Amino acid sequence: MKRTIFLFLIVTFSMAHNPVQIDRIITGKVTDAENGQPLPSVSIILKGTNRGVVTDRRGSYSIRVPEKGAVLVFRMIGYKTQEVAVGKKGLIDVAMEPDIVRLEEVVVMDKAAGKKSRHLRQALQAESDGVIFQPYFEAPILHNTEEYATLHENIFLQATRNPLSTFSIDVDAASYSNVRRFLNNGQLPPKDAVRIEEMVNYFHYEYDQPKGEHPFNVITELSQAPWQPHHKLVHIGLKGKDIPLGDLPPSNLVFLIDVSGSMNAPNKLPLLKSAFTMLVEQLRTADKVAIVVYAGAAGVVLPSTSGAEKSRILGALDQLQAGGSTAGGAGIQLAYSIAKQNLIHQGNNRVILATDGDFNVGASSNAAMERLIEEKRKDGIFLTVLGFGMGNYKDSKMEILADKGNGNYAYIDNILEARKVLVDEFGGTLFTIAKDVKLQVEFNPASVQAYRLIGYENRKLQNEDFNNDKKDAGDLGSGHTVTALYEIIPVGVKSDFIPLDKLKYQSSTVNPSAYKTKEMLTVKLRYKDPQGSKSKLLVEPVSDTSKAWDTTSDNFRWSAAVASFGMLLRDSDFKGGASYSQVLTWAQGAKGEDMEGYRTEFIRMVKSCQLLARR
Repeated sequence: MKRTIFLFLIVTFSMAHNPVQIDRIITGKVTDAENGQPLPSVSIILKGTNRGVVTDRRGSYSIRVPEKGAVLVFRMIGYKTQEVAVGKKGLIDVAMEPDIVRLEEVVVMDKAAGKKSRHLRQALQAESDGVIFQPYFEAPILHNTEEYATLHENIFLQATRNPLSTFSIDVDAASYSNVRRFLNNGQLPPKDAVRIEEMVNYFHYEYDQPKGEHPFNVITELSQAPWQPHHKLVHIGLKGKDIPLGDLPPSNLVFLIDVSGSMNAPNKLPLLKSAFTMLVEQLRTADKVAIVVYAGAAGVVLPSTSGAEKSRILGALDQLQAGGSTAGGAGIQLAYSIAKQNLIHQGNNRVILATDGDFNVGASSNAAMERLIEEKRKDGIFLTVLGFGMGNYKDSKMEILADKGNGNYAYIDNILEARKVLVDEFGGTLFTIAKDVKLQVEFNPASVQAYRLIGYENRKLQNEDFNNDKKDAGDLGSGHTVTALYEIIPVGVKSDFIPLDKLKYQSSTVNPSAYKTKEMLTVKLRYKDPQGSKSKLLVEPVSDTSKAWDTTSDNFRWSAAVASFGMLLRDSDFKGGASYSQVLTWAQGAKGEDMEGYRTEFIRMVKSCQLLARR
């Protein structure tokens, strides 16, 4: 009784001191004043508050404001900031004027290390009054403990000595959005943060829908490598079958959410909650969700609940707060246990882990986490890993968890990325149509002197793994596309990339029939059905019918432009004659319709990187 009276007094006091305000919704569209094109990712803040939204890929927005006195602030890198008094208007369209972009160096004294660290920030100089505004720059992290696995680029291999190249597919795109975060903050990313295959696979490619017995198509294309005109570039694409949302099997989801103290930042737990809110809105009555959280210990916030009870699920999300240490291992154990208790046979059973990866209690080493996830995936439960934050972000742990847990990995740097991953690509992110997908390419030494797989360094497999159904590999979701690129040195082309001496004790012989065929290589692909244990084989020969660069598809030229950009960011030994200016030319010529605006955003990123590289 005393508790009831106490709560009543609190509510009464709150209402007396915080009178209820009637809010209303303002909508509109933001465009570029020079060309009228819609602007995605524009930040719109209700002045004097921390309430804000960003425009979607069509430049549209919707924001809740009080009835009186509201002022909206429109901000975006490269454009002048605008303030608009709402008044009685319900529709507010804004045309933003481009601004002068400059780079400013920030020198920060790290007292603990006793040294200065230099950072570059991107600043906007307003031409009218000289005011400097830094919309997306975050203060430098003095004790940056971000972790990235060391990545050694693939080298050229001679086809006579290494005729097979085997790797697991990768549909992850975390590296791209993480690189974007660095560039938006006026910094070049660490080299090991740049995984070229994830940058290439961030984008959707217009591949034909599969029509046969297999759940995906294999598409190949061959032309010159633009950064090395004497070399050739092979483009291999996979297109997963699009399954309408209504035809997808029911989902048994467990949200595993990190609420430790390290998540107490605006771009961590608050962004996480907004992202999961959008996902909840996609759920159907047949779907069910449980919520598990972990900090110093793990606990259940919401038992498995029907997707029809959205208000109950959202209420549980809304009450989450950050604090404590990070018992990641205990949280994973509990989440998988609940997923197994509510298993839907022939359904989509998945744990969705959202964290900055900073595990420090319980099983926390990469090796321990790897063994834990490998054990849990045997129950037929998939894993999606969503990364958040900066400064202490543990990319290496996140990637291992996704790779070993039959899952995928995305980095959420803003609310638009959350929408891309959890709304626009809902089916591909959460519904697997083929698992343990492996590619093996055999090169014809009569045509190929040497080859190099671009990216996929941490996805390489032993050649013997291809026919081993016990060997884990990547998974393909509904509607997903996967793209891989090989750079080839044709027979007869002199190259410093293959300086090997002739063998003393053996010689390589080529089958005479290899000289009679037009085949340059053969792509072999193995995969399993989502609930299957035996793989299926698909074989696609590729003829040496090289196209001129100008006649290749937008898919080919766009993937080559993104790969070139990745090599420049890594300062790769294999970047050849590529430059940021050339990347811009190639990308602008292959942008296509770009309905989502992601390719336009990439072009802006390359322009920003040009400025950073000139320092």
